[in-house]
Amino acid sequence: MMTFRIAALVGGLLLAGGAAPALAQETVQQAPGRCSAPQLQVRLGRVDAGAGNRNAPLVFTNRSRAACTLQGYPGLVMFDKQGDALRTRVRRTPGARPKVTLRPGGSARATLHWTVVETGTETTCPGAARLMVIPPDERAHTEITFAVDRVCDQGRLDVTPIK
Repeated sequence: MMTFRIAALVGGLLLAGGAAPALAQETVQQAPGRCSAPQLQVRLGRVDAGAGNRNAPLVFTNRSRAACTLQGYPGLVMFDKQGDALRTRVRRTPGARPKVTLRPGGSARATLHWTVVETGTETTCPGAARLMVIPPDERAHTEITFAVDRVCDQGRLDVTPIK
């Protein structure tokens, strides 16, 4: 008997239009999708130098009109002045990998670290001119200027998760 009364009450409200306006105004918001390479502007921030080490932020800015998310580590490949790929050993620095939502115009960053001091049996270290950056979980890439005189330790770039 109780079930019938509730059903009749709800049915009566719907017929009378009591609940219909509230239901009609409810909108479902979709979660933002993953940021793709064309949505992003990528740039290298100021390089900080000290004791043979270099650190620089790799800044990702959403240049689209819709929010999007980044989570994880970018892919990286260095190129020399002639456009030839250089040996690039990317080491992912352990850490939390938060999902970052970028509103239009919003930015997030990963931090790059490399050394300019020869290690082991190295006698020279190549200089890079450009850096291919692949957003997390993407195949498309963007290239940015990466005019650094030396990247030692067999082309090793340490990178933090995007935050």
